[in-house]
Amino acid sequence: MAVRMRFFSKTRSTAGWLSINIQDDGIYSAHIVRGPATRPKVTMAAFVRIDKSAEAALEKLAKATHAEQYSCTNVLNTGEYQLVSVEAPNVPQDELKAAIRWRLKDLLDFHINDATIDVLDVPGDKNAPERKGLMYAVAAHEPFIKQRQTLFEQAAIPLSVIDIPEMAQRNISVLLEPEGRGVALLSFDARGGLLTITFGGELYLSRRFEVSLANLMENDSEVRNACYDRTTLELQRSFDHFDRQYQFISVAKLVLAPMGDVSAGLQEYLAANLYMPVESLNLTSLLDLSAVSQLQETRQQQLYFTTLGAALRQEVTAL
Repeated sequence: MAVRMRFFSKTRSTAGWLSINIQDDGIYSAHIVRGPATRPKVTMAAFVRIDKSAEAALEKLAKATHAEQYSCTNVLNTGEYQLVSVEAPNVPQDELKAAIRWRLKDLLDFHINDATIDVLDVPGDKNAPERKGLMYAVAAHEPFIKQRQTLFEQAAIPLSVIDIPEMAQRNISVLLEPEGRGVALLSFDARGGLLTITFGGELYLSRRFEVSLANLMENDSEVRNACYDRTTLELQRSFDHFDRQYQFISVAKLVLAPMGDVSAGLQEYLAANLYMPVESLNLTSLLDLSAVSQLQETRQQQLYFTTLGAALRQEVTAL
């Protein structure tokens, strides 16, 4: 019998998580173990190309990684779920899910009765407790979630959690936070850009940009600079909105996720046009990558970025 999946589970895995990310070109996976006083160690990073079908590739991955030995999480892709910011309803805890479902009924691309929903709290200002806070609601089409669950069952992979890229990126951003300040992290992949802002280990803002990694790699300098301009404008708008919404949080810096050779040009451009420091991230500063030599290259770090973030998950309080 299929287990009931949740986006945010209370499960704790002492052996770390095996995260699995199904992309168009293939399936990425990574396993990370956290130590009490050391950098999280990536013990495995594997990729299986999708030749015949995702089902066949997943079965091949399961055998290669001995997935049955781990607690596994699958990261959804953009378009496979919706993330919606809503005002926290003033209802008892046991009525929260029903209240959120009611608020989402006109905001989803599918009928609310067909939605699998979970919620993530966004803490407010401790000095202004009377102000209503916000929540993020994650909604996915239930038939799709069941289909994904069946896919993993057929590959004999014990799927414990379904995750989303925003939370995976949050897990990496938390490792970058200066004490008492927030940090903005911007990543790009084939589907576009993702900006997150975290503070105190919590996700406060998530924004999608319609600028892909391929756009930033354009050989035509005019086209590339137009993408830089669009990214800068979106960032400025996002930071302005964030400053108004969360005046109690000071964002220390903007960090660019690994992007290979693309990073230097974008970093220079953003640093000249934004009011905050802009840094480029190499994951060797956060993670122990000694067991996976291919991840020394920032281009490989970009390919595995979301997968690694999902593998960093720790216990999360489910509401």
